[in-house]
Amino acid sequence: MPSFHAELARFAGLDAQVVGISNDPIPCHIAWQKKDIGMVDFPLCSDFYPHGEVARKYGILREGPPIAGINERCVFIVDKGGRIAFSRVYPLDETPEIPELLDVLRKMQESAA
Repeated sequence: MPSFHAELARFAGLDAQVVGISNDPIPCHIAWQKKDIGMVDFPLCSDFYPHGEVARKYGILREGPPIAGINERCVFIVDKGGRIAFSRVYPLDETPEIPELLDVLRKMQESAA
């Protein structure tokens, strides 16, 4: 999350909005930011109730071991038409590569022009 926060201007320059989502409740998001990662300047959405419904629809809710009930770490880029233009699931201990995502956004802009 901090890496996305650090690059918000670059995402905005490509007409993109960063949004985080997990199935933790909003008070947990706030506590996590305050105690662990620092406050971020983009929306963190809660998929808490019904638990994981959005994640389930995107196919990223872990239903079994090793940690059932959490989301996979992933990135979705949704185009202006509401279609998923890019998606990738990452190991939980891996941070998505910002340059790769910015490149996808640049290519989307070029193809729309």
